[in-house]
Amino acid sequence: MALTDAAVQKQIKHMMAFIEQEANEKAEEIDAKAEEEFNIEKGRLVQSQRLKIMEYYEKKEKQIEQQKKIQMSTMRNQARLKVLTAQDDLISELLSDAKLRLSRIVADPLMYQELLSKLVLQTLLRLLEPVMIVRCRPQDSLLVEAAVQKAIPEYVMISQKQVQVRLDQEAYLARSAAGGVEVYSCNQMIKVSNTLESRLDLSARQKMPEIRKALFGANANRKFFV
Repeated sequence: MALTDAAVQKQIKHMMAFIEQEANEKAEEIDAKAEEEFNIEKGRLVQSQRLKIMEYYEKKEKQIEQQKKIQMSTMRNQARLKVLTAQDDLISELLSDAKLRLSRIVADPLMYQELLSKLVLQTLLRLLEPVMIVRCRPQDSLLVEAAVQKAIPEYVMISQKQVQVRLDQEAYLARSAAGGVEVYSCNQMIKVSNTLESRLDLSARQKMPEIRKALFGANANRKFFV
């Protein structure tokens, strides 16, 4: 039995509706899947960028911490250098004051004459040359000449050697020097200094650890004391 036009149209509409519904459902399924994949990819990208940002700031934090350590170390070293410089300046002032006090010894003729005799004898025994030249300040010539004359017999008795000692009449120690003597071999190639300044410098070097301890206290970083 043939279908009427109305029946055909109705069937076509029914088929079109079914196809449209299938298409809509398929489209919704595709949209849902796309949304899911988008969210997954977005989450992966966000997490990846978050990790990169965290790594970046961790690296920056480490750099800043390292810079702080370097700055602190630099500041400590600068402070330590300032302290050491101030300590050295104080010691220099102390030694300068000590050199000024040497004038008290020279100001006492009897004390200075006795000291010169000992300095001359000590220097002759250190040099032990057959001929020696004694050099002094120009203002000490008479005192040193007397000290030489006194020292020669003592030198001979101690060393069991004969000796010729003369006072240098051509060259002198500086008039502003604190005092004492220098003794030279005959050819002046060998010198032994026994000036008051050299004695003070020698004592200062030997006593420097004790001087520093007395002025600044014990060094907490020092491990060896021998």
